[in-house]
Amino acid sequence: MLKNSYIRTRNIFDPVSGAVFKLSRSMLENFTRCPRCFYLDRRLGVAQPSMPSFTLNTAVDHLLKKEFDIYRAKGKAHPLMKQYGVDAVPLAHPDMDKWRENFVGVQYFHELTNLIITGAVDDLWVNPAGEFIVVDYKATSTDKEITLEGVYKEGYKRQMEIYQWLLRSIGHRVADIGYFVYVNGRRDKEAFDGKLEFRVQLIPHHGNASWVEKTVFAAHTCLMASGLPASSPECEYCRYRESAREVVMKFDKNSI
Repeated sequence: MLKNSYIRTRNIFDPVSGAVFKLSRSMLENFTRCPRCFYLDRRLGVAQPSMPSFTLNTAVDHLLKKEFDIYRAKGKAHPLMKQYGVDAVPLAHPDMDKWRENFVGVQYFHELTNLIITGAVDDLWVNPAGEFIVVDYKATSTDKEITLEGVYKEGYKRQMEIYQWLLRSIGHRVADIGYFVYVNGRRDKEAFDGKLEFRVQLIPHHGNASWVEKTVFAAHTCLMASGLPASSPECEYCRYRESAREVVMKFDKNSI
């Protein structure tokens, strides 16, 4: 059996309580990737193993926010926006700090499911039409061309689209196009010299958030179910658990 310390007793969905339940953007992503892992986490309190924190990425996010805040206070476009021809300025809004705060973020009460959907944005810009533009910061280090192609980057797109849906749901006008501020640690320098230099790239994404509300309903249906849903065939966690179970059962049988 699992040790008690591995089983969470807080933030567990109770299908009979009728209480409002918070569901974060990351939890919706978990549901999209694997309903079984999502159910184990939010219904049964068994989360996936935690990942180490990416402190360099966090530092980049923090510094980018500080940098864009300088131009936010001035009401002027950042040079990167001018370089890529984006007609906008960083959004100055009284809720901006709250919307960027982890575990708070943008919050929308989805009345039909009794769920509060949350998500913390990296940044928001605003265009002359008054539309909010969702902006997400990403950091990497690669010699390859950076694109939005690839399985895990589909998750980046979904992340942005959930933010777009959330902001629209609380009454704001949101542009379909959002941007990824991608910073790429340079590997072509002759030496480290105590500093890491980055190339900064702005990558647009034309979001389509029509799938989000359907996913909220599907996630709620999953939470209300009395039994474990099927796992995703691509889920590495489920494949690991199944392989480990088979090996342990075989080992135990042979050791008798």
